[in-house]
Amino acid sequence: MKRATLLLFLLATLFIVNGQSRGKAAGAMKPASAREAAGDYFPPAGQWQHRSPASLGLDSLKLQEAIRFAREHEARAPRNMELAQAESFGKEPFGEGIGPFADRGDPTGIILCKGYIVAEWGEPLRVDMTHSVTKSFLSTVVGVAVDQGLIHAVTDTVAAYVPPIEVYNPAAPARGAEELGRPQLLYPFSSPHNRTLTWEVMLRQTSDWEGVLWGKADWADRPGPKPEEWLNRPRNAPGTVWKYNDVRVNALALAATSVWRKPLPQVLKTYIMDPIGASNTWRWNGYRNAWIVLDGQPVQSVSGGGHWGGGLFINAYDMARFGLLTYHRGNWNGKQLISERWVQQALTPTPAQPTYGYMNWFLNTDRKLLPSAPASAFVHIGNGTNFIYVDPEHGLVAVVRWIENASMDGMVKKILEAAE
Repeated sequence: MKRATLLLFLLATLFIVNGQSRGKAAGAMKPASAREAAGDYFPPAGQWQHRSPASLGLDSLKLQEAIRFAREHEARAPRNMELAQAESFGKEPFGEGIGPFADRGDPTGIILCKGYIVAEWGEPLRVDMTHSVTKSFLSTVVGVAVDQGLIHAVTDTVAAYVPPIEVYNPAAPARGAEELGRPQLLYPFSSPHNRTLTWEVMLRQTSDWEGVLWGKADWADRPGPKPEEWLNRPRNAPGTVWKYNDVRVNALALAATSVWRKPLPQVLKTYIMDPIGASNTWRWNGYRNAWIVLDGQPVQSVSGGGHWGGGLFINAYDMARFGLLTYHRGNWNGKQLISERWVQQALTPTPAQPTYGYMNWFLNTDRKLLPSAPASAFVHIGNGTNFIYVDPEHGLVAVVRWIENASMDGMVKKILEAAE
C-alpha cells in the first residue's frame, strides 16, 4: 500500500506541475492575445492581415465614401512627374531636375485600424515617388545616429561632425592654372553663420543654412519676391525663422552621410525597413551629380525629396509600415527601433512654426493643419500630394497618394466619419 500511495502521490504531483506549466504557458500567451485585442498587430514581412471594418467598429459604407472622395479629388498635376516638376518648381532659378523622375500611378491608398488593413484602393504595390515624405525617413536615420551615440546631442553644432568632403567626379579635367587657390573640397558648414548651426535647427528647417550644394543655391529654392535680396540679405539667427528649403535638407543628408560613413539607404534598410518587414522594392535616389568620395569609395548623398528629382521611391504598403512604426512611437512588436525620446522630440512643435516638428512630421497643433482631426494626430506629407496620416486617438493609420493638397482635410474627415 505504501508503494501504491507513493505512486499516487508522484502522479498527483506530476499532474499539478504539468498543470502549472500549462498555466504558465497560457499566461505567456496572454500578452500576445492582449496585444491583438488592443490592436497592437504588427504585420510580418510579406504578410498583412485584413479585417472587416465592422469587426473593428468602422462603417464600411462610409469607408467606401472616403475611397470615392480620394478618387474624385485626384491631383490635377500631370502624372508625368518630370512635367509636374517643371510646372511647379521648374520656373525657379536653376530649377531644372537633376535626379530621376518616374510617371505616377492611380490614386492609391491604404487604411489601417489597429494595425489591420480595413480598406485599400488603387495600386498599393506600385513603386512611386513619395517626394517629401522622404524627409521623415531622413530625420529618422539622423535619430538612429543619435540613439547609437554617433551624434551626442541634437544641440551639438553640425560643423563638428563634418570634415572636408571630396566630390566624386572622375570625368573632371585636370585643374588648370586659373583654378589655383580655389577650394578642392566641400566645406558645407564652414561659413561664420553655418558654423553655428545645430542638428536641431537643421531638423526643424530653422537653420537659414547658406550656400550652394549640388548646383542649387539656398536662395533659389522658393525664392523671395525681391531678387536684389537673394544674394545679400542678412542671415536670420538659427531657430528664429522657419522656411521649407530642400537645399538645406540635402545639406543635412550630406552631414548624416558623413556621420554614418556609409550610404543612407543602407542605414535605413538595416535599422528601419528590414525590421518592420518592408519589401525589397523601395529605393532612395539622389541627384546624378551628388557623389562624394568616402573611405576611398564613391557614395551618393541622397536627397530629401523630389524637388529636383530623386528621393524615396516606394509602395503604399511600405509607407503604411513606416506610419505604423511612428504610430507606435518607434516600437515594432516589442523592439524599439527609434527611441521614444526621439519620437517625442520629432512631435514637439517648432517655436517658429508650431505645426512642424522634425522634418517631415507635420503636427496638428491647435487643429490648424487638419481641422477635422484631433490635435494629437500627425502627418508625414510630400508633394503629389502623398501623405501618411497617423491618429493614435482613433487607432488609425492611412496612406493617401495623389490627392489634391486642398482635399487632405476632407479625406481625413471622411475616414473619421467611418470611425465614428
